[in-house]
Amino acid sequence: MPAATSSDRSTPDRVDVLVVGAGPSGAAAAYWLAEAGHSVLAVEKKTFPREKTCGDGLTPRAVRQLVDMGLGSPLEDFHRYDGLRSIAHGLTLELAWPDHPDFPSHGYVVRRRDLDQMVADRAVKAGATVWQGSEALEPVLESGLVTGAAIRRGESGTTEVVRAKYVVVADGANSRFGRALGTQRDRTYPMGMAIRGYYTSPMHDDPWIESHLDLRDRDGNHMPGYGWIFPVGDGTVNVGAGLLDTFTGFKAVNTSRLMDAFVAMTPQRWGITPETSCGPATGGRLPTGGSVLPKVGPTWIVAGDAAGSINPFNGEGIAYAYETGRMVAETVSEALLTGDGLALARYPDRLEEVYGLYFKVARTFVKIIGNPAIMRELTRVGMHSRSLMEWVLRIMANLLRPDEIGPAEAAYAAVEVLVRALPDPSGPRALGLSDRQVDPIRG
Repeated sequence: MPAATSSDRSTPDRVDVLVVGAGPSGAAAAYWLAEAGHSVLAVEKKTFPREKTCGDGLTPRAVRQLVDMGLGSPLEDFHRYDGLRSIAHGLTLELAWPDHPDFPSHGYVVRRRDLDQMVADRAVKAGATVWQGSEALEPVLESGLVTGAAIRRGESGTTEVVRAKYVVVADGANSRFGRALGTQRDRTYPMGMAIRGYYTSPMHDDPWIESHLDLRDRDGNHMPGYGWIFPVGDGTVNVGAGLLDTFTGFKAVNTSRLMDAFVAMTPQRWGITPETSCGPATGGRLPTGGSVLPKVGPTWIVAGDAAGSINPFNGEGIAYAYETGRMVAETVSEALLTGDGLALARYPDRLEEVYGLYFKVARTFVKIIGNPAIMRELTRVGMHSRSLMEWVLRIMANLLRPDEIGPAEAAYAAVEVLVRALPDPSGPRALGLSDRQVDPIRG
């Protein structure tokens, strides 16, 4: 796939909107803003195609956003899957994506090197300009307002100042640009950690993505977190493991050893061994649940991972990146078209309306699953009930139908009661577990 070439066409020094980052949220924001007729420059530090640490799985929510951007046909070139195969305690359940009035009942697995370039190219086609290999070094401030950024161009090595009426911050989980504006993660919110690698596999085109909820090391000891195997359809599978910092031993867990232990326990049918590895695994941290604040200033607004918009239930970030990128575009477009700068101030309220209850309950629930003994009991009970696990899949993937929201709120309330009943929601030792059980994998 050829790289986007918009950087060859123009060198604007003043635009309606400057987008810092052209990953999922930034490219989506650039697309929707360009579609609305605004002049947009997105700057991306890397050069496409580029790798990103990710599970590569697109849920129905993500597929819906990509189809809305006109990418339904290109998606069909990638591996389509039907749902989730969940494995725990010696049991296996295959759970199809549910029927939903707003979302498709299928997903895709697309490597980020392909996906991100595809969306960035789509933004260019809509009229946005994308500067690849260019880094937004620092905000430009005038009279206390952010009016653009100093940008180092990768092609020339020169630094140019680009001014904009509004700036979209979409530079990912570390968000150096966002931090320069004063954003920071609320450390009371859960933080995820994940690692992934690619392996050749005879099951590379399996119709299910696979999740392992009962991890054990080579000695049979329970491990924190979960593992996944996502068939990519190109001869390889994406294999990874993740956990949340609600687990008491989080800081002492060595993710490389966690990954090695999961690879050793994967079912033989996948053919996943050190010998079938395609290269070293890579990892990263995942700010979840809308944990980064503030999300707006008078002339700037934050989207995607830079805003902590990752689902605490399952670590999914791509769908929420596309969705928040679109919301940001609509918010900024309103401000540009009406001259009402206060439109940006309403963005946090919109996020609360769309995600507030969901993320609140997810943050509460992960206090439970961070406790190994309770996690084991919940998965043991759940795996014996297909109807319960189908319900859990709909909740975790945020795919409840409108007629299910009422019952879901009741379920959410039950989760909160359960959490409050725990002696220490994040403390396995409160249940009398040994140090070995609490922290089986040390760096």
